[in-house]
Amino acid sequence: MFLHTLTTTLLLLLLPRLALSQTTLTNPVIWQDHPDLDVFRIGHTFYYSSSTFAYSPGAPLLRSFDLANWEAVTHSVPYLNFSPANAYNLTSGSRAYVKGIWASTLRYRPSTDTFYWLGCIDGSKTHIWTSPGGNARQNGGEVPPQAWNWSPRPVLSNCYYDAGLFFDDNDDSQAYVVYGNTQIRMAQLVVDQNGDLKEVRNQLVYTSGDMTLEGARLYKRNGEYYVWVTRPADAQFVLRGKSPWGSFERRVLVDRVGGPLSSAGFAHQGGIVDTEDGRWFYLGFLDAYPGGRIPVAAPLTWGSDGWPSVVRDGGNGWGRTYPLPVNTTRKVNVLGPRVDEFKGGKLGPEWEWNHNPDNGKWSLSDGLVLKTATVTGDLFAARNTLTHRIVGPKSRGTFRIDVGAMRDGDRAGAVLFRDKAAYIGIHKTGNTASIVMLDNLNLVEGSWTTSSTGRVAATGPSITGEIWFRIQADITPAFGTDTGRQVIFSYSTDGRIFTNLGPAFAMSNSWRYFTGYRYGVFNFATKALGGEVKVKSFAMEMV
Repeated sequence: MFLHTLTTTLLLLLLPRLALSQTTLTNPVIWQDHPDLDVFRIGHTFYYSSSTFAYSPGAPLLRSFDLANWEAVTHSVPYLNFSPANAYNLTSGSRAYVKGIWASTLRYRPSTDTFYWLGCIDGSKTHIWTSPGGNARQNGGEVPPQAWNWSPRPVLSNCYYDAGLFFDDNDDSQAYVVYGNTQIRMAQLVVDQNGDLKEVRNQLVYTSGDMTLEGARLYKRNGEYYVWVTRPADAQFVLRGKSPWGSFERRVLVDRVGGPLSSAGFAHQGGIVDTEDGRWFYLGFLDAYPGGRIPVAAPLTWGSDGWPSVVRDGGNGWGRTYPLPVNTTRKVNVLGPRVDEFKGGKLGPEWEWNHNPDNGKWSLSDGLVLKTATVTGDLFAARNTLTHRIVGPKSRGTFRIDVGAMRDGDRAGAVLFRDKAAYIGIHKTGNTASIVMLDNLNLVEGSWTTSSTGRVAATGPSITGEIWFRIQADITPAFGTDTGRQVIFSYSTDGRIFTNLGPAFAMSNSWRYFTGYRYGVFNFATKALGGEVKVKSFAMEMV
């Protein structure tokens, strides 16, 4: 009865957004961690790809029909097929924290109805994944959920760092990739008969001297080429030339422009996209830690001289609201509050594992079954921690878990996951399952080795059967401040009355881990494999 009531309540919360009756775009357009974005349009459909580092599946792809409301539809990288495999699989004592998918790129090739994702991994080689056959061109850009079919392609030996992929609109057998840090290079690629990309030319097209420029994207407008580059993490520049090979002239687009949120850095990086009626918009992101990097949007205008400008608010800053870019009746399942009962044949596209999962140790069967996959005392070394982005500015995530099949030494529960972490869960000792709250789970910045496996900050009663664990997080931006936003952990044995446990946890505002805090659920063994838990539901609500 409780879950039915909660589901109904959340659906009512969602209905105003699903109805798409709004007339304004409100920043941030998504109050979740979706950084290093690449955005483009096919017909009436907008797509948005972002980075995920060592979370798997990687490179989530979002969809919108109006640039204001976005839903998750797929991941371009279903599993992290990178080397060394043991690091991305979190095995043999290896790990890949803060490695993996950084700023990558995604585009659609109309002539073969194929999406191409491309990303340099760990400063080494460039990986490519494709998804053909979705009939996007004929359907205004829309692809049915079952039509996504991602597969890896031959790896390119060059590292296209912070790259932007562009298919020539005159002949999409030709592609260009702009990339680099400070020295911006252009690679020309051809598509062979198998659909694989091969480099045929590579040239330095711009150097910025002592100033760091990266996050490159390439666009074409009125026969001219525009390279979008960022000075991390506070300014955006535009390079303009008559050819992809230059020469390029540079101008400032935005430089430390304030707003639309305080203590959230300055809008930068990202990319631009046009609507069907020819209007342009810039989507960048803010360093909004502890929640991560969150996207903001603004209209672009083009001067008679061919240079773009960002439309600002009355205070010459980035606007908190703008007129809705596109009026449409098409609906999306907007990212934000939701209930997931883990039914159906696969996890929803909002979920990502910490590193590649052990697929033999989890299943969906009227709930999510998590078997212990690792024997360890370190949560950061345990496989099959499943994570979900936190919606801001303030929300709570509640996991309903059946812990009846845990074994001696097992640890399971709900975690606030990042390099400085805390959790509320069950420690099973013999036949006793005790509720505990742990904090002080820490990684060392830079090496990302574990410096602390946590301390028991509080203990609760012993239980059997089902338990509800709740994490309430305030991810209001506090970047650049000493303010540690607070998190409260609580539990319930009936799903109605919750009891707080342990001290409030102060989140880190450091950018060095790159991703923001997430809600997560875990189950690992400290003695022997064989135990399991069943996660019956997850509910995320605004507070």
